[in-house]
Amino acid sequence: MSVLKKLFAPVDMTVGKPWEDILIFTVPMLIGNIAQQLYNTVDSVVVGNYVGDNALAAVGSAGPILNLLIVLFIGISVGASIMVSQYFGARKREDLSIAIANSIVLTAISSIIVMIMATVAARPLLVLLKTPDSILDWCTSYLRILFLGVSGLAFYNILSGILRGLGDSISALIYLIVSSLLNIALDLLFVIKFEMGVSGVALATVIAQAISAVLCLLKLMRMKDLFDFKTQYFRLTNRHGMNIIRLGVPSGVTQAIMSMAMLVVQSLTNSFGEQFIASNVIVMRVDGFAMLPNFSFGTAMTTYAGQNVGARAYDRVAKGAKQGTLMAVGFSAVITGMILIFGRHLMAIFTNTEELVTLSMNMMRILAVGYIAMAIIQSLSGVMRGAGDTVTPMWISIVMTIFLRVPIAYGLVYLTKSTDFPGGRKESIYISLLISWVLGAVITSILYKRGKWREKAI
Repeated sequence: MSVLKKLFAPVDMTVGKPWEDILIFTVPMLIGNIAQQLYNTVDSVVVGNYVGDNALAAVGSAGPILNLLIVLFIGISVGASIMVSQYFGARKREDLSIAIANSIVLTAISSIIVMIMATVAARPLLVLLKTPDSILDWCTSYLRILFLGVSGLAFYNILSGILRGLGDSISALIYLIVSSLLNIALDLLFVIKFEMGVSGVALATVIAQAISAVLCLLKLMRMKDLFDFKTQYFRLTNRHGMNIIRLGVPSGVTQAIMSMAMLVVQSLTNSFGEQFIASNVIVMRVDGFAMLPNFSFGTAMTTYAGQNVGARAYDRVAKGAKQGTLMAVGFSAVITGMILIFGRHLMAIFTNTEELVTLSMNMMRILAVGYIAMAIIQSLSGVMRGAGDTVTPMWISIVMTIFLRVPIAYGLVYLTKSTDFPGGRKESIYISLLISWVLGAVITSILYKRGKWREKAI
């Protein structure tokens, strides 16, 4: 019982070996992120096999719009996680309590705003992106259901971010696994049994996310030894509310810029027709798994840096940054190698169309080396965010997407136009992504070494 209790207890990352703290914290989160990725993957597998390739394209085409319209939640989640980890590291109980309560209030307000605005904006955005008529209605219904139930997604992301800021990655993992299994069961029930198609997949996701959010909230309400969950703290304060916004806005802006860049590139992708759209969905689903070590270590480094900056242990932050980045690169290399070896088998899960599998695998080979670069970007950006410097990672993302990825994509498509390829070569889209990742890793390394993040503690 004592071992189990210790497993679910928050981790103090200001003591012990840095690499060990980071690894112990990251592994449960990596497993949780795999479960999270299953949400989208199972949706795609079910619709691809039981509804058709066009339905698969519809679910994937909705992704960039979904990511764009939930940037408020991304910002609050990052801001809350940074504040919680720093106050936890500094042992400031009252500030920690107020920060958590303010995060919940901001999440409730933003959920209402997004639910109303995004539900109305979904179809016009799809039309603006030149979404093919054959999948437009499916895309619209999928997005509208997700946005009507967006509070579950919002609260899970914010509350699990708070749990991680407190050093508890195990609880979020357990709740996410429960909701992922429920999502799979509901996908199969709604699509196969009730024949609800794309709408059934969206409804299953909404229900599963809502349950995971409730579980996270119940866990936080039981953590009275660390902070106070009192009504008096649920009033927005200028200092704490503004700090959450100040720390979170750059990350929200980053997500918005990346999503808008994806929308611009999605418009280019749509010009190649339904088959390439479906192929892009498959690549992005597999890409999601390839990115998991990077995102997991990046989040772990944010918590690690936040706690140690709160404790003013800057030498320990630098030591952990080096060790964490090396581990991230190692994990990423292994997973990328496995995808290159077993990629065709993974992609065949989504579709029975052999031509689609071959096209998707060719695109994935282009991206392979880039995942190593992304390990560096995510880890070092995580350190900077945890220290309170969320602006530098924002500018890195702006350069990568606005000034590199989008112009290179359109430029390569234009330059590769020929008699055989009147619309340009499809590979251009993935080559542009690879180039932006590699250059982004170089830029991130330089800015991290400059050390401006050391001056940003709250």
